[in-house]
Formats: sequence, structure tokens, C-alpha cells
Amino acid sequence: MRLEVLSRLPQHDDGRPPLLFVHGAWHGAWCWDEHFLPYFAEHGWPAYALSLRGHGNSEGRDKLRWTRIDDYVDDVAQVADTLPRRPVVIGHSMGGCVVQRYLEDHDAPAAAILASVPPAGVLPTVLRLIRRHPLTFLQMNLRLSLWPMVDAPHKAREHFFSPDLPAADLDRYAAKLQDESYLGFLDMLAFARPRPARVRRVPLLVLGAEQDTVFLSQQVRDTARAYDVEPQLIDGLAHDVMLDTRWREAADGLRAWLDVHTGPASAARS
Repeated sequence: MRLEVLSRLPQHDDGRPPLLFVHGAWHGAWCWDEHFLPYFAEHGWPAYALSLRGHGNSEGRDKLRWTRIDDYVDDVAQVADTLPRRPVVIGHSMGGCVVQRYLEDHDAPAAAILASVPPAGVLPTVLRLIRRHPLTFLQMNLRLSLWPMVDAPHKAREHFFSPDLPAADLDRYAAKLQDESYLGFLDMLAFARPRPARVRRVPLLVLGAEQDTVFLSQQVRDTARAYDVEPQLIDGLAHDVMLDTRWREAADGLRAWLDVHTGPASAARS
């Protein structure tokens, strides 16, 4: 499988593990390259992002509707195996589900899940969507397509962004969104939900956004509880923590955590 991989590298390699960013539904590697990849490279981490099969410039668009979450796990494993050292895996939303499934069978020096699908799955999110937008939900199921949920900029803002995101940025990001796997949606609903008991015990950050309407703060807390960690919740931030107006607060929180668990401070303790 030919997969798109974007990278930003620091000027000096001090031996830190690479960061491998995994996007969520409707997105691609592009969403990390806007802010996060250059930010983390500037602060000393080799930073990579892949487009899962059927996304961005990766192969598999013709089979996207029938792609499974565990196919995406295989994509992460494929890219991880090409990197010079085992990467810290960082997943957003659906990518958080992929990272949790990846950690069931693969080692990593650390991992982070941002505004992630919780182990309980997406049923509470789906029920909220049905209440707010019953026609959209009907269209999604009739078409076996998730595109109706994000097929206009105002829908993208409702689900992913804060009200103060500039309109020009909203239009630019919305133009890059795409359809998502219908079977992948069913996996997150029931068939391939994360299984915390099987996840390898590595340092894990659970970070959420207080203004997220996709996965609410309580869902973030429930996810953290499943892994016996304390969550980070960023006030004033919406679901797309890597693109929203306060993205830097999420990046700073992730970087501070990485400094402790994978950076020079961690190396000094060991």
C-alpha cells in the first residue's frame, strides 16, 4: 500500500524518538502539517504524519467505503517500520481509536490520543447527531457514506472548530475534507472498539478539548479512567485540536508531556 507521509525534521538529531501523527475521520496528513509538524520539529522532534489508505494522496480511495479500522492499524504499522526509531504514536479522533488498537500488538516508547474515540465507542456521539440532525444521519445511512456530516463549511465548523476560527481558514480546511469509511464508522460503533485491557502499558497521554461537541469532556475523562491516567482538558478549544484557533495550547500541553516521558528529562532520569 502506497501511503502519503509528510515530515518535518529538526536541525539537530539528539536521539529523541520520532513522532508519528495519525489523523481522524474525513482528514489526512495535511491537518498535522498546518501547525503541529513544524512546531514539534522546531522543538527538537522528528515529526511525521501519514495519510491512512483512501485519504489524502495515499492509495485506496476506490475502496474507502469498505476499509476497516484494523486496515488503518496496518497502515500505522507499515509507516512505523520505516522510521529510524520506534515512534511515539499520536492519534486524533478516529486516529485515537487506531492508535489504541495499534498498541494492542505493537510497542511504542509512548503514545497520545487527542480528542479520541473512547473505548466505549461512538454511540453517544451518534445519538447526539441523530437528535440534532436526523436528516443528515438518514442520508449517511442511505448512501453508506459519512460525507453528508461535513459536506459544507458550516457543518465543519459545528463539528470541528470554534466560532472564532476565521472564515478564510474554515473555508480552506473544509475544502480539504473528504468522505470516510462507512465500515470504519461501524467498527467504532461496535465491531472494533478500543480494548484497554489488551493495550500495552506505555506512557499514555489522554488530551481533550472542553468545547468539543464530538467527544465531550466526560467522555475524555472516561477514556483516561480506562487507562488509569489523568486527562488534560484544554479550555476554549474545539474538536480539531491541531487546527483550531487555540491549537498552540494543545501543542504546548503535548510537548510538556513528551518532555517528561520521552525527552531529555526522561533520559536524565533513566
